[in-house]
Amino acid sequence: MLLLFVGIVVVTGLAAVLAEVLDAGPDSPDSEVFFKDPVADMAFQLVGIAIGIPVVLWGARYLGRRPAGTVSSVLGRLRWKWLGLCAAVAVPMIIVQFGIMIAWTWGEESAEPAGDGFPGWTAFLVSLAVLGALVPFQAAAEEYVFRGWLVQVIGRAVRSPWPAVVIASLLFALAHGFGELSGFILLFYSALWWGWLVIRTGGLEAVITMHAANNLLAFGLAAGFGELASTETAADAPWQAMVVEFVFAPLYCLVMARIADRKGVARVSPGEGARTGAGAEFAAGAGAGAGAGPGLAASHASTPGSVSGPAAAPAYGPEPVSAPESGPERAPGPGSGPAPESGPEPAPGSRVEP
Repeated sequence: MLLLFVGIVVVTGLAAVLAEVLDAGPDSPDSEVFFKDPVADMAFQLVGIAIGIPVVLWGARYLGRRPAGTVSSVLGRLRWKWLGLCAAVAVPMIIVQFGIMIAWTWGEESAEPAGDGFPGWTAFLVSLAVLGALVPFQAAAEEYVFRGWLVQVIGRAVRSPWPAVVIASLLFALAHGFGELSGFILLFYSALWWGWLVIRTGGLEAVITMHAANNLLAFGLAAGFGELASTETAADAPWQAMVVEFVFAPLYCLVMARIADRKGVARVSPGEGARTGAGAEFAAGAGAGAGAGPGLAASHASTPGSVSGPAAAPAYGPEPVSAPESGPERAPGPGSGPAPESGPEPAPGSRVEP
């Protein structure tokens, strides 16, 4: 947390110094922005948030004493093929969601653009280039902090991941500021579903793509209407956006969970048959390596078609697995029958404990 704070302060200080040196600051001394140019100011805001990615990865490696990639997924890295598949679903879905929202609020005074209008093709294309380069890192940073590191840290101390998901979701909503009640509910509700999806798919990829797609479209529309200088956030969303999100958040999460089942996307870490303790049980659910070392074997993998919502998340904690006696194989003695089944077949390469 200290490193995140220091990182934001450093980026903010750098922006203030550059604005002063280049004489690019706003005309009013009471302005809340550093740069008169909204694209430059937005760029520094996005970088200030994106700094969370290296901070979280460094913290996991050197403070948490575990591979940095365990924040990303159960395989200890971002699964790029899965991320691309998630993007192929997230992008068209978020376009439809925004389209419904715009059609619903069309003609209302509150939905009318309040910016300076279209800035011209040159300025618009420059804005899109800057946003396209930085927004994915900004969105990913929020996921690494709230759905990755923070949930894992809290999850080490509890038996279920859900207290961690709820607390992180609440902090995620509060981090966007205080606006409309509808905006707060929208953020908190979405964060709960996204927390479930991380557990359900064993990684951050699906929520990173949806978050990035949402922000890219929102910032792109703002750039087109000359509203990049606006200080509004998702916390200021109207009640119509909240209602639409009530439908699309679970729709996206359930669709991605079903696709993950069909594609055999790993949701628990390979390489270890059983591990005890609250941290281990949470690692089985979140699959993000709450404690150091590999996660649990795949005995917790869900069966396709078992998704019904957040309450459908699997029980956390390993099923007991019996191990055969050590030593050379013995021939069956007189009257001996077949050995009883000792439990589920352990995953290949996993370590089985008695």
